[in-house]
Amino acid sequence: MVMVENRHQALGLSDDQVLEMYETMLLARKVDERMWKLNRAGKIPFVISCQGQEAAQVGAAFALDREKDVIAPYYRDLGVVLSFGMTARDLMLSGFAKAEDPNSGGRQMPGHFGSKKLRILTQSSPVTTQVAHAVGAALASRMKGEEIVTFTTFGEGSSNQGDFHESANFAGVHKLPVIFMCENNQYAISVPVKKQLACERVSDRAVGYGMQGKTIDGNDPLAVYEAVKEARERALRGEGPSLIETVSYRLTPHSSDDDDKTYRTVDEVEEAKKKDGLFQFSTYLQSVNVLTEEKEKAIHDRVDQWVEDATDYAEAAPYAEPESALLYVYEE
Repeated sequence: MVMVENRHQALGLSDDQVLEMYETMLLARKVDERMWKLNRAGKIPFVISCQGQEAAQVGAAFALDREKDVIAPYYRDLGVVLSFGMTARDLMLSGFAKAEDPNSGGRQMPGHFGSKKLRILTQSSPVTTQVAHAVGAALASRMKGEEIVTFTTFGEGSSNQGDFHESANFAGVHKLPVIFMCENNQYAISVPVKKQLACERVSDRAVGYGMQGKTIDGNDPLAVYEAVKEARERALRGEGPSLIETVSYRLTPHSSDDDDKTYRTVDEVEEAKKKDGLFQFSTYLQSVNVLTEEKEKAIHDRVDQWVEDATDYAEAAPYAEPESALLYVYEE
């Protein structure tokens, strides 16, 4: 019998923790899949997807202190915000733009996460703005003497924006406790990565800002966990920021309004699905006898029920009163 290396225990993760990671990845995938169906049925207006990136998102989130650290996610980060305490119901209320939506009361597009209670910084529609916000939060925590780290994510397209470069430079100069994680999914809407970067890797840019840079397989949640955990420990020691690049593949069109067949082939997408981090992690957990057939069925059944309940609740929930559109805009 061939023995398989137990990688998660070597990283200090228990069997229960990696099962929770798998369940969170699966929940992100199934919420996302349900939202696409609801969009195609004309019930929710817009979807911007996490499919193919859940492994990087959940692996990173579990390496943070989910009781203290601050996160500034980007719009695909279902796996990150679910790990930090958002629920399927919260996300569905946002998708349906209902009054109970905890992100914005139905005011924002789906994918615009925000929660003061969960320390999730509210984001804006222009890409990359959350990176500057994360650096500001890291500076604030330094000034207040807090032992926390700020974590922000963005796509490889965003790594070409001025917001990223100004933020990285400021964080590097002041050695701020912030982790920049670029989720390189190969496409900035329709522009492939080879047309976006002159350097080989996004992480190559780290040296220009005096920080540590690392490129990781984004389909491997344990590799991402290890890299983010190390970056967090460095930040807390006062060694400054890190730039981590996770390389995966966006399995869906850019959004529900995009036709990806105009810029990539069906064969390319199908080939990428063979490396899907969700299935690779499931295979690993089975190989070390953590995920039995019985446990996997129980997890799928539980997640399916959460998604059903969240959909039913959000669809039946009331919309905000029209007059509430004026709240938080003008002085009362």
